[in-house]
Order: sequence, then C-alpha cells, then structure tokens
Amino acid sequence: MAQDEVRRTDREALMTQFTRPEQTFPTLTPAEIERLRHFGELRQYKDGEFLFETGKPGPGMFVVLAGQVDITQRDGLGHVTPVIDQGPGQFLAELGQLSGRPALVDGRAEGDVEVLLVPPDRLRALLVAEAELGERIMRALILRRVNLIQGGIGGPVLIGPSNSAGVVRLQGFLTRNGQPHHLLDPNSEHDAAELIARYSPKPEDWPLVVTAGGTVLRNPSETELGRAIGMIGGAKDNRIYDVAIVGCGPAGLATAVYAASEGLSVAVLDTRAFGGQAGASARIENYLGFPTGISGQALAGRAFTQAQKFGADVMIPMSVSSLDCSRANGSFALALDCGDTLRSRAVVVASGARYRRPEIENLDKFEGRGVWYWASPVEARLCAGEEVALVGAGNSAGQAAVFLSGHAKKVLMIIRGGGLGVSMSRYLIERIEATPNIELMFNTEITALEGDEAALLRRIRWRSRLSSDEDSADIRNLFLFVGADPATGWLDGCGVTLDRGGFVVTGAQSEQNQGRLVAPLETSVPGVYAVGDVRAGSVKRVGGAIGEGAQVVASLHGYLGDAAKPAL
Repeated sequence: MAQDEVRRTDREALMTQFTRPEQTFPTLTPAEIERLRHFGELRQYKDGEFLFETGKPGPGMFVVLAGQVDITQRDGLGHVTPVIDQGPGQFLAELGQLSGRPALVDGRAEGDVEVLLVPPDRLRALLVAEAELGERIMRALILRRVNLIQGGIGGPVLIGPSNSAGVVRLQGFLTRNGQPHHLLDPNSEHDAAELIARYSPKPEDWPLVVTAGGTVLRNPSETELGRAIGMIGGAKDNRIYDVAIVGCGPAGLATAVYAASEGLSVAVLDTRAFGGQAGASARIENYLGFPTGISGQALAGRAFTQAQKFGADVMIPMSVSSLDCSRANGSFALALDCGDTLRSRAVVVASGARYRRPEIENLDKFEGRGVWYWASPVEARLCAGEEVALVGAGNSAGQAAVFLSGHAKKVLMIIRGGGLGVSMSRYLIERIEATPNIELMFNTEITALEGDEAALLRRIRWRSRLSSDEDSADIRNLFLFVGADPATGWLDGCGVTLDRGGFVVTGAQSEQNQGRLVAPLETSVPGVYAVGDVRAGSVKRVGGAIGEGAQVVASLHGYLGDAAKPAL
C-alpha cells in the first residue's frame, strides 16, 4: 500500500474518535486559503521540526499548504498518543490559540511542511472580518476543545483517589474552566500507585498533579495549578486598559463581550472560573432563546469564547485584593493577589456574591469532604446510588435537586420555610413535585454534622421548627443553597458606597450622587460601575445580569469619551 494511502487510512481511523469529525477538521478550499493569506505569513518546517509543543505558548493558527503535520498527545508521565494527522487545506488550532495560551498537544512536521501562520491577534481579526469562514473556523475550534475535554487529551494529570476532597476540588476547578485533564486513581492504576508512593506518602498531599512538562505538584491551590499550566495571563506590557471588569459571571461576561466588540480594551478577572454561580447551574430553562434549556456551564462557555474572540484579556484565577480610586496618572489601580497592579480608565464591579454558610457547628471541617455549594457532574458522580441532602428553596436549589435526582437514590430537600412558592419558579416546583425520588421536608433545619476518622461527612441531624422532633440519616453528601453575600470586601477604602447588606449602591440611590446627573449603573465614584448580583436592587437573575452587562457599555463610552476631552 502506498504511503499516502496508509496515511489516509490512519487518519480515517483516528477521525472516528471525534464528535462531528467533518466540522471538527474541515478542509479549506484554495479560494478560502487565498482569503486568509493577508492575515498570516508563510513559514517552512523541516522533517521532524515542531510547529508547536505541549505546554508552550501557541504561536497561533497554522494553515497547512504543503506536507503533513502529526498531532500527538504528550503527558507529564512520558506517554505519547496519536491524535490526528493533518494535511494540505487543513488548519491547526483550538480555542487556546485565540489568546496565545499554551498548546495542549504537539504538532510535528512529517517531511517538509509549508504553512500559513496566523498569530492570535490576526486570528481574532479574521474571525470578525470573514464572517462566514470565521464561523466555520470558530465552530471547529470549539469542537476541538470539547473533544479534548471529553477524551481527556492534553492538560495536567491528576493522581489520587477519585473521591478525595483534593481531587474533587481540582477536577471541579478544571472542569468549570473548560480545561482538559486526566485522572489516574492509585487504587486501580499501577503507574499512579507508584507515583503516589514516591512523591506523597501523606494523604494530605493528594492529589499529585503532573503538568505536561513533568513538574509534580502536591495538592496545589487553584491559583498554583492555574499558573503551572499557563491559564493565568496578565496585564501586557504594563498597559492601561479602557475597562477592568472584576467578576466573570453572566454580568461580567456580557460587559466584556459588548465592550470588546465595540473596540474598548478589556481586562476580565475572576477568582475561580468563568460563569460565576450561574456557571454551576445544571440547567437554566427560563433564559430567553433556549426553550429546551441550557446548562450554566454551556451558556457561560459560549460567552467566554465570544469575549476572547473580540480580544478581551481574561485572567482566571486572579483575585483583586483592593481598588485604588485616587486615579494617579488618570487611571484606577487594582492590586492583584499575585503582587502585580492592573490599571484601567474605568472599572466595572461584577464580582457577584459568595456562597452563604449557615450556622452549623463544624461546617468548615466538612467543606469539600461531603459538604458542597454547587452540584456539577463531578459531585454527582460521588452521589450515584446514595441518599443525599440539599438545603435551600430558591431556583438554584431547585435546579440542583432535579439534576441530582438523576444520579442519587433519593434527594432529601430540606426547607426552612413552609413552602416553595415565594422563592422558586413555578416550572421548577412542578418538576420537583413530579420527581418521585425527591422528598420535601418543610419547616426543617439541620442541627449537626457527623463524620468519620478521616473527617469525611457520614451523618446529618435535623429538627422540625414547629416541634421538638429531631431525626438523623446516614448522608455522605450535603448540598447547601442558602443564598449568598456580596463579594465587595476588595472595595473597602475606595469610596464606593455600599448598603447595609454590603451590596453596591448605584445611580440616584447613592447620597453622593444627589444633585448630579449620573448613569443608573454608576457608583458613588465616577468611572466605577456595578452590574449583576453585586448591585443593590438588581433582580438576581441570569437574564437581568446579562442585560445590565450590556447596558453599562453605553455609560462606559460616555465616561471614557468625556475623560478624553481636553479641559477648556
């Protein structure tokens, strides 16, 4: 069999492992390649040379003009696995190349190769300028990332028991951020057991994380892991952005998409993941335009990709410790937890709210060890065939209860009040009432948590608020959806007015704004705006947050335009 026929047979075999392969790996026509030429530059590679390497920043999108490129996966354990073989007319990139993130796979020339290299900034320009062709390319980039995630291709290797607190924590972090990764359980994987024995004899060091470069981390924090795998970018060349958006939930993402698409330079920062609390919603069914519903992760993921398409710099995980509103040199200064300072001409507060912790003794002892504040597929896997308990009566609690009912044997839904109608949408109430393995317990509150020697949750106790009756059950997983408090501590000392609950006061509600014409979403400090759940008086709905994120961009243009005018 001729070499070209062998290569074609191998490629067809590899293609079967991908979802929608023809859309994932389309072939461009000569006319389409001609349209791309002014966005890139010609490059040649000799046989065996790398076009891009796992763990190193990707130089952009490659369009193959001649020759073949072999795409392989290489993990930190030294394993190399073939992914796909790409030839003339095909392009090499995935979502990370929109922002120059590290490559997740290797690309090596098979024989002499000629390509058109489109760097990240020109790739973003291409997607906007060539609408029809850009749509095909963007769809392929998204599908490639989806396939990498589903196949566990690329990204770090997590080594530890699948039900350990550290594994669940880091898997949740990587999953929420759309980062491919692979889990090896030492209970069933020989290589994993050897590494655990060599590097971390203590359970508190689990999980081990092995990066693509072979670096071994012991139970790292989310920030440590993010830095190790190249997730975290930073302010480029000490630039001053037009707007810094603190918070990457629906409100912050909407602001980023509309501001960046209208030509503003945008930085977006979040402490954990894009999507905020909405990103943890199993299914949102009352959001306009999605009659069959959409998961919070999918909705936020689309917006996250849009923001990058239009050139927003997204920095996750990155915490803002304080805001300096003195405007030295005409800009605000945001102090970051890494010790750096980010400067911008305007600031949008979209930091949302932090999960509220009910007053239950020893609650912190079991957080991440049986007590959870969201319900994702990672946590649902731990609940298979078991009874679980869920506290809460809002929409988030209802969505989580329905989602968990598809995995758990029974869901005990513990509600402090006497009904659901005040705080939950009717469609969710009807679905809960129609689900046989959800048991509603009204006028009830949890009184105690009990665990085992490893500090894992094993039993909960509760009592009726209408009598002295107490009861208990063997419960290994407890989900808390009891509301949230505004994440505004980083605003202390900058002059932004908060209400008694800690929410940001905007527009005419602020006493400092009395007597002057201000935008509805502007705070007491000119140039600082607030949108979404963190804002006093907001409706606390995904649709409302997205609407405010879009609305505030008009105010940003007005403020930035006025600031640029010379003084008379």
